[in-house]
Amino acid sequence: MHTWHWHNWEEMPYLTCSLLELWPHGFFTQQFWPRSPVELTEVLQPEAAVYRLKQVHGNTVLSPKELGDDLASADGLISEQPLQAVWVASADCTPVLIGDVKTKQVAALHAGWRGTAKKIIPQAIARLQTQGTKLEDLRIALGPAIAGEVYQVSVEVAAEIGSSIIPHEDEKYIVKALHDLPNSPLLADPQPGKVRVDVRRVNVLQIESLGISQEQIAIAPYCTYQTPEHFFSYRREQEKKVQWSGIVSGK
Repeated sequence: MHTWHWHNWEEMPYLTCSLLELWPHGFFTQQFWPRSPVELTEVLQPEAAVYRLKQVHGNTVLSPKELGDDLASADGLISEQPLQAVWVASADCTPVLIGDVKTKQVAALHAGWRGTAKKIIPQAIARLQTQGTKLEDLRIALGPAIAGEVYQVSVEVAAEIGSSIIPHEDEKYIVKALHDLPNSPLLADPQPGKVRVDVRRVNVLQIESLGISQEQIAIAPYCTYQTPEHFFSYRREQEKKVQWSGIVSGK
């Protein structure tokens, strides 16, 4: 199993994953709020150039040279050069950090339920492949996010998310097929018309369907909603606060 480690910077905790040990990276906690990615990059690699987005819950993935002067609207960033720090913000949605052990390039993605339904991780991987990435060289870490057991959604939303792995027109068909999967991403909910969905599990199923092995994927053992001492949760607090996750491309 991949191990997750807590680190402290000036008494504030952040998380790293052994799977990404080749790259300076971190899943930062609410204790760092409201520091910016520029300040957080100082913690990881002070020499790196810093890139972030205006996140819009879509599946657009950009490279630094496509960003322009203003904050570009997108939910994924892919490095092209050494020493590029790419960042995403989240508060229940899944922050995803990716590295390629051969090219040393990296990606940071914001995969909420909408981005997951629109397959943002496969989009980013396809984009990395155009830069010479081979699937077996990828290492993918899914950071702290809301866990399935506490993430209640409508059946309609569950079907929209599920259609990313079970393409079908019929909502009931998709939901039943999801329930029938081994280690299903769906959990029952006592309320009619509602289910609980593990969005990170759906992302893992998308990644595995590309032919990427389980050993190349790690999921943080933390739920933002259930870990109030470390993480903001929009669903818990209804506040527009975030934690940042970032990774720096290798030299």
